Amino acid sequence: MIEKLEEFLEWGGTRKNIVCLILSAIALVISIFDLVPLPFDASWIAIVLCGVPIILEAIIGLVTEFDIKADVLVSIALIASIIIREDFAAGEVAFIMQLGALLEDLTVAKARAGIEKLVHLTPRTARVIGTNLGNQGAETEKIIPAENVKIGDLLRVLPGETVPVDGVIVSGQTSINQAVMTGESLPVDKSVGDEVSSGTVNQFGAFDMRATRVGEDSSIQRMIRLVQSADAGKAKIVSLADRWATWIVVTALTASVLTWFVTGQIIRSVTILVVFCPCALVLATPTAIMAAIGNATSHGFLVREGDALERLAQVTDIAFDKTGTLTFGTPEVQAVHSSLPEISDQELYWLSACAEQKSEHPLGKAVVRCFKKEKSTGQDVLAELTDFEMIPGRGVRARIDGTGYLKEACKGVQKFDSEQKYGAISEKIPADVEILAGNEELLREWKIELPQEIDESADTYRKEGCTIIYLAVGGRAGGFLALSDTVRPDAKKTIAEICEAKVTPVLLTGDHLQSAETIANRIGIKQFRAECLPEDKLRFIEESQKSSHPVCMIGDGINDAPALKKAHVGIAMGGVGSDIAVDAADIALVNDEIRELPHLLLLARRMMFTIRCNLTFSMTLNFIAIVLAITGKLNPVAGALVHNSGSVFVIINSALLLKWRKKS
Repeated sequence: MIEKLEEFLEWGGTRKNIVCLILSAIALVISIFDLVPLPFDASWIAIVLCGVPIILEAIIGLVTEFDIKADVLVSIALIASIIIREDFAAGEVAFIMQLGALLEDLTVAKARAGIEKLVHLTPRTARVIGTNLGNQGAETEKIIPAENVKIGDLLRVLPGETVPVDGVIVSGQTSINQAVMTGESLPVDKSVGDEVSSGTVNQFGAFDMRATRVGEDSSIQRMIRLVQSADAGKAKIVSLADRWATWIVVTALTASVLTWFVTGQIIRSVTILVVFCPCALVLATPTAIMAAIGNATSHGFLVREGDALERLAQVTDIAFDKTGTLTFGTPEVQAVHSSLPEISDQELYWLSACAEQKSEHPLGKAVVRCFKKEKSTGQDVLAELTDFEMIPGRGVRARIDGTGYLKEACKGVQKFDSEQKYGAISEKIPADVEILAGNEELLREWKIELPQEIDESADTYRKEGCTIIYLAVGGRAGGFLALSDTVRPDAKKTIAEICEAKVTPVLLTGDHLQSAETIANRIGIKQFRAECLPEDKLRFIEESQKSSHPVCMIGDGINDAPALKKAHVGIAMGGVGSDIAVDAADIALVNDEIRELPHLLLLARRMMFTIRCNLTFSMTLNFIAIVLAITGKLNPVAGALVHNSGSVFVIINSALLLKWRKKS
């Protein structure tokens, strides 16, 4: 029986509710002006269409969970109004209650529209041209459901198609629209070796890719899981409002009975039931939370639950991880220093890129990437290697053929010394030369002495937080490259705005003291801790929260996951962050734009202010209406209008959060 009632209530959804409301509104107009002669009061149409679902909801709640909520009191008020022949009042109460519920649904739907669209962007099909056993050729091209793709499968993506799963490009070049995942407005160029994410759109060229993450592990599905877990009902303040509603039901029944006993006028008792319904109180919190979630979504945040915003409004400290959060997390070549008079800085840069072109080490890849970025002539400027050896924990040893490459390679590099004059290639670098690129231990093992001048120059960059790659050319120390992570350009402004909001920023990093101090000073953070292991970050958060300083933790890596979970609020960098970090956090920053953090912080506070206003207004309105009902100044019809106008005000006030922005 209960299951059939639930099926009836679920039928039709929003469209059914709109139709019922329109018919009920017409019926109420007919009733009040007696426009059409009917064998019954037209208000009964509103009672049946809008009132019966409310009564059924109340019955289901009472029978299944003994859940005494607002619909119980509304149901009693409806039935009491009918008993005393106030049919129009009963129809009006039912109509306005359902109108308020519809407005709430529309507010929530608009708030979540920005994140639920991810579900519709889920790729449906994939074009498979090879399995994980190898490429079978284009003639075996087959369209299959995207959920059937397996790791290692070879896929082809044509222009205009959506990338079906996460993977790595193995052939072809293209531009990808990544707005759904990163918020970037311009397409991003991709070529062999670049990663592509499911849900992004291939703009121009066709490419082949190898699947690396499929099904529920893909980027788009991970974001969808965050969307589906967004639930304002989990917020602590919502449960508080629910508890209030339960007590209000009991109080309303008591006040109604006492008024009837003292005055002997049942109409006053019914009016009390009508105006005592805690509709505005119950609507006050979830509408504000969901509107704030919708606002946060438009600024690149996925909020997993409304409770996170409530807690964010309470934080006094924000702890930042460094790499990938305040910095881009990818090393860049900051300086090149040659110690050999016959080799310029550009030439040393070229030699290092040639030697590192087969390296799998992140620093080696960074050298090659940065050199190519400086060049506009393509990849063919790097000389071929005649020998290559990767030395774990030390660096690389390579032998190159420099003939015919050097002058062409270096003339386009403008970063370090654009005025360098070039002589004959053969006089400067032999056709066959051995290059060592790595740390001091590498040079020491090959018995190459590191001059004091090089060491002192390198130490200057090391104090600024740079990593040093030493080079040896033809058995002699040739100089070094200094690499460092790049601070996000908006980091300093973001920290300043956080300080303006009376929240203390703290830097927690695994880097050594000098690097941490340099970054902290550069962006304006006064408190920092260096050489932090995961347990050190966890300990800092525990100590702060024990001293009544709730901490918001912002990080991106697996090592940040424990701190993200422990913090009062955890925010993960969703674009560059690891799956574990995102799953441990309460909020994910999809586009990694940390400049939006001050907006989120102030939005959370604004949300709590709106909730308090809603609660205060609804309770005050209820109190005034109750006094008027007890003294006989309000009848059930007027009481319903006054009471439900409060619900409409609360919903409209909450909806204003959707477009709220912090003052610049």
